[in-house]
Amino acid sequence: MGLIEKDVIVTTKHGKMPAFAACPDTEGTVPAIIFYMDAPGFRTELCNMARRIAKHGYYCILPDMYYRLGTCRFDLPRRNDGMSGVIRAAMNHLTNADVVDDTSAILAWLDAQAEVSPGKVGCVGHCMSGQYITTVSARFPHRMAAAASLYGVRIVTDQEDSPHLLLDKVRGELYYAFAETDQSVPEHVIPALRTALEKAGTKATVDIFKGTQHGFQFSERAVYSPEASEQAWEKIFKLWDRNLK
Repeated sequence: MGLIEKDVIVTTKHGKMPAFAACPDTEGTVPAIIFYMDAPGFRTELCNMARRIAKHGYYCILPDMYYRLGTCRFDLPRRNDGMSGVIRAAMNHLTNADVVDDTSAILAWLDAQAEVSPGKVGCVGHCMSGQYITTVSARFPHRMAAAASLYGVRIVTDQEDSPHLLLDKVRGELYYAFAETDQSVPEHVIPALRTALEKAGTKATVDIFKGTQHGFQFSERAVYSPEASEQAWEKIFKLWDRNLK
């Protein structure tokens, strides 16, 4: 399947947000997927994942969520403690409220694209964005029909804006995939998330992939687990297909 891909600008209330967009080169419209990046930020690896989503029959937009800071690009093969500190600072400058604002702008931008089917959309977020796919599913309940989180962090916190407190507002279907070993996800989080999902009556699946570590779906990392990655991809595509197609 051929693709149409381009670099685009989404105008938000906070400024101009660069993004990468890809969709099938076919007639008609396709559902949209918002791909929220992980903490290391916008990079070719994520654009390639966006292309994979597009080849499955979706219009995928990958926003550069660090646009408020200017242009941030990290050379991950050279990552050291200093770079990790900068990545953490970039990640921590974002809030759930910021991402809700940005998502509102992204949805408006998608609504103006001739290739995008009107109405319901899906989303996916890795690492830092596990919290965000949960929040936007609650804040845009009539738009977010299917959201997936891969080894997401800060989904359950003791803060007043903790995403798990919003689950009763979610109307779409959620999918959470966790690594078996993940220092970024405290032991209490998964049981607490399951309890919150059950209490809220949210349609959701929570998976823990045995023998995996945080980041297992990224093919350019040492922790990449091909089998688990493909299983997660299959479940994500089925989630989107049954809710968006």
